[in-house]
Amino acid sequence: RVPKEKPKAGPGPAPKPRQGPTDEAQMAAAAALARMELKPKAKLPSSQEAIKNQVRKELMAEAAASEKGFSVAEKDLASPDKEGAAAPSVSGVYFICPLSGAVVRKDKKEEHIREAIQSYFSVDPVAASIMEIHTFNKDREKVRVGVETMAKYLDNIYLHPEEEKYRKIKLQNKVFQERISCLEGIHRFFQAIGFETKTLPVPGQGKKDSNPVLLVVETTEEYYVLKEEMLTRLEDLKDYKEQLLSSEPVRAQLDRQLCVFKPSPEAARFELPNDFYNLTAEEIKREQRLRTEAAEKASMLRTRAMREKEEQREMRKYNYTLVRVRFPDGYILQGTFYARESVSVLYNFVREALRDDWLPFELLGPGGLKLTDENLAFNECGLVPSALLTLAWDAAVMADIQASGEEQPASPLKPELLSRVQTLS
Repeated sequence: RVPKEKPKAGPGPAPKPRQGPTDEAQMAAAAALARMELKPKAKLPSSQEAIKNQVRKELMAEAAASEKGFSVAEKDLASPDKEGAAAPSVSGVYFICPLSGAVVRKDKKEEHIREAIQSYFSVDPVAASIMEIHTFNKDREKVRVGVETMAKYLDNIYLHPEEEKYRKIKLQNKVFQERISCLEGIHRFFQAIGFETKTLPVPGQGKKDSNPVLLVVETTEEYYVLKEEMLTRLEDLKDYKEQLLSSEPVRAQLDRQLCVFKPSPEAARFELPNDFYNLTAEEIKREQRLRTEAAEKASMLRTRAMREKEEQREMRKYNYTLVRVRFPDGYILQGTFYARESVSVLYNFVREALRDDWLPFELLGPGGLKLTDENLAFNECGLVPSALLTLAWDAAVMADIQASGEEQPASPLKPELLSRVQTLS
């Protein structure tokens, strides 16, 4: 038998063309990029700002003179603006040195800061030694006690310059040994502010010699003694004390490694380096294997309390997170964040990438869940070690913009970011 022909479908209504992003939405999204470059950075504490600016200027000058700045190789590695297709994620976690401005990988960060401070001794040994004290002594309470004790020594000299006893500090003094001498950088600070080491007799501490002609053999001790010339520069000593008290540790700033990608079906795929984990590579592999083997069993047996406890454990495994934000036109904004930073930092990051940063928007997590509480940390929202979010504009504002009839830019992102857009491979 000849099979019956299926009835042909009627013409029916033509499918509606898919609505692209409105001009208003695109214009809104394009506002934060131009401001990003112009926006002033957070002001440093006044006592440190001049020092850090001077450090940066000196190191940059040295780099130019030698045609070889700090960690140029690392900076090239960190730069995402390479021609051709970009890597799907990132090559590592990078930091910006506040002294030299160089971008260095996480495992080179401490070494680079030490080199930067060391280089500055030839320019300003007092500032450099103060940075050493605050940066390389990790016990903040010990630093506080030591610095306050040192400030008292300098106060006594400043207030009683005629008293010789205040200009001498015995190195074997118990207080000096326990509070000051143990701090890295403190001895270079003494030398920088005008003290010198001298061996002096200890008054009233001598012993009789067996020879009656020689009455006493003097006992000596090591002292820091302020140079006489510093008595004419007492105001400098006061300034050094204020610097010592008000300074903060030199800390590298996390480099966001901002990238913009073209629309891609690979947006949800992340391949992260070990830098993002708080475990060694071997521990990570073992953890993944055990989790895979036990997943089915555990899902049946775990109580809610057990699941919550495990989630807390998971949160502590990650120090950083890589976040991508997909715009309505498909373009993707990517940045690196601390896992314990608040979501408000992400909102600011996105806002600074827009042409018009005043436009209201929301960020939606997996499953369309709105990230409304900006005070929560990334790890508290389950956005570690990576996450793909979606940006949604405020519908009412977009309708008003569309009704105004003004021509809107093609993309909401800043032109300078779009000029170096990359492709996810």
